[in-house]
Amino acid sequence: MAGWLWYFWIYSFLGCGLEKAFALATHAEHQVRRCFLMLPLCPVYGLGMVAVLALPEAVQRSGWLLLWGGLAATAVEYAVHWAYEAVLGVRFWDYSHVPGNLRGRVCLPFTLVWGLLTALAVWLVQPPLAALAARIPPGVTYAALLVFTADALCSAKALAALGTIDKRQTI
Repeated sequence: MAGWLWYFWIYSFLGCGLEKAFALATHAEHQVRRCFLMLPLCPVYGLGMVAVLALPEAVQRSGWLLLWGGLAATAVEYAVHWAYEAVLGVRFWDYSHVPGNLRGRVCLPFTLVWGLLTALAVWLVQPPLAALAARIPPGVTYAALLVFTADALCSAKALAALGTIDKRQTI
C-alpha cells in the first residue's frame, strides 16, 4: 500500500511541474493556485496515474495503453473536477473554450495528450519509480502521510473560509 501512496505523491509532484512548464510554454496568465493543495502537488495527476497503473498488465504493456491510459486519466480528471465543484465550490481549470469539451471539465485534445503521457510514464518512468518506492522506509511514509494530511486539511479549510467563490469561477 505504501508504494501506491508514493506513486500518487510522486506523480502529483511531476504533474505540478508539468503544469508549471505548460504555463511557461503557453505564456498563460500567472495563477497563484492551480490545484487543491498548498504543497507542490496536483492530486489529479497522482490519482490519474494510480488509475492507469491499476489497468491490467496486458493493457499496460501494449499499445492499447495510449487509448486506455488517456480514457482513465480523463475519467479521473472529470471526477476530480466534479468533486472540487461539489465539495469545495471551486473550479481549478476550465476547458469550456476548447473544442470537444465536456462541461468544461475535460476535453478531447487533452485526452489525447494524457494517453501519450500516461504511456510514456508507465513505460519509462514507472519501472525506476517502483524500485525507488520499494526502498522507502515505513517511517518516512508515515511522516509524509502526516504532512500530506495536514496540508489537505489546511487547504480545505482555507478554501472553505473563502466562502464567496462562485462555482463557475476558476482559481
